[in-house]
Amino acid sequence: MMVTMYEKYLKLNIEGSHIGLEYGVGKNNYFCTPKGASVIGWAGVDGIHFCFVRGFGEMVFAVSPMNTPGNYVHPLAQNFKDFLRLLLACGHTAALEQAWRWDQAQFDGFLGENAPTAEQSVALDIIREKLSLTPMDRPFTYIKGLQAGFDYRRIKYAEDYDDFVPAEPQMPEWKVYFDGNFCGHHGRERAGKEIPLNRKFVWEDEAWNIPAVYTCSKGLVIDFYLKVPLERIRAFMDKWKLLDGSDGTDFTDEQRMQIDAENPLAFNMNPKAVLNGTGLLSSHGCGLSWNPCFPEGNGLEAQCVVQHYGLDPDQGYAIWRSAFLWKTHRKPQIKTLRVILAQDPIAISGPHFQVSLPGEQIEFTHPSTGQKYTLTVEGYERREFSARHFNVPTQEFPEHYTMLSYTILPAPPDGFLTITDCAPSDRPRQKHPGPNVLQATNEVCSIGIIGIPRGATSTASGGGNEGKLQAACSALHFEPVDAVEWRIVFHEKRCEDIGLELI
Repeated sequence: MMVTMYEKYLKLNIEGSHIGLEYGVGKNNYFCTPKGASVIGWAGVDGIHFCFVRGFGEMVFAVSPMNTPGNYVHPLAQNFKDFLRLLLACGHTAALEQAWRWDQAQFDGFLGENAPTAEQSVALDIIREKLSLTPMDRPFTYIKGLQAGFDYRRIKYAEDYDDFVPAEPQMPEWKVYFDGNFCGHHGRERAGKEIPLNRKFVWEDEAWNIPAVYTCSKGLVIDFYLKVPLERIRAFMDKWKLLDGSDGTDFTDEQRMQIDAENPLAFNMNPKAVLNGTGLLSSHGCGLSWNPCFPEGNGLEAQCVVQHYGLDPDQGYAIWRSAFLWKTHRKPQIKTLRVILAQDPIAISGPHFQVSLPGEQIEFTHPSTGQKYTLTVEGYERREFSARHFNVPTQEFPEHYTMLSYTILPAPPDGFLTITDCAPSDRPRQKHPGPNVLQATNEVCSIGIIGIPRGATSTASGGGNEGKLQAACSALHFEPVDAVEWRIVFHEKRCEDIGLELI
């Protein structure tokens, strides 16, 4: 009888725990261990184990109970010999088991940061010498190629598998409604009729597409998407360490502003539609994104869009849907259709400053154009917002703020910049109730004051070449603040508007 490579490996009596292939006598299988599995080793963490499965020959599988539903089992090698060659190339099963969710750069990065230890090297040298094996050339390409061509539906599980794993949500039938989003709608409206377009275009070196429009009873719906290469998304997330589980709480306001400006999956476009030569009134819009770095976390709506339009799930997409009302009571015949796309201004953090008296001047420079400006303080005073504007008897609200009025020369265009307080407003606090006031529970309130929001800027009057008189309000506080640190925020359009003929 011919001795298999697996049997030869067992006779070496290697300490498999060093390479993530610990021999586990008496260990129990998991709910996601396939039917007919023969376990050949354990990683030693999170119940991860490796096995042959009856009906698949010598193919080696990784079973990872802590993965998301649908990703518990992945093939790693066509046979045990290839599996060992992969181990020789990577040093440990950890890289092999996680390869399904990585790209080449992540895989290489993991190997670079996890060089084999002395114990691992001893075990690998024994495998190499005693079994006359060489490391697998291009291990990541090998694993990905095997997984891409594998039919996961062939794997069978125990009868109680469904007791542990929630049923996967069913992909809904693709229907587009005027008063809906990407996977739902309100009321009893009929679905719109799809007019496929696949109108591809390049705007500021970025690849865009208008895949389809939909004619509904109330108006026209247009879908847009921006294709973003995986490498660009990966570079952005690496820069801001978003792959490390950061929730953003450690970022400063300036950093958040910069992140928003640099986010490649942000949709910063305002579309207009012109039907038969007449502009349509914009009604509403909704957007989502597909991030290939987190394929399991994109949500059902994004999955629907990717599937319906046949998008490559290994690339990123910023997706937007705009709805426009018909000009007539009846659905018109579409003779011509044109869209005009305008980029929304991007907020760019500028310098901070402090002032206290009228007549003080602050010089600053626009970060993109290099244009120099001079801000002159026209008025600076503490003010108090009346408590009668608040009608929450159990809450006490901050009332003190500072009003800054100013002019800027040379006079910038409207919307060019705003001035905000660097500090946040004080949060409302609970009042001590009197004997006749019931104590409220679970009451939530936020400050939203027209005219006094944090960082508000308003134009008070025009001034020709003298500059417009403008005003900014500080954050609200319970006690007057001696000094306010202000921030200049520039609002910049980085590309010209574009018009496209669709029909």
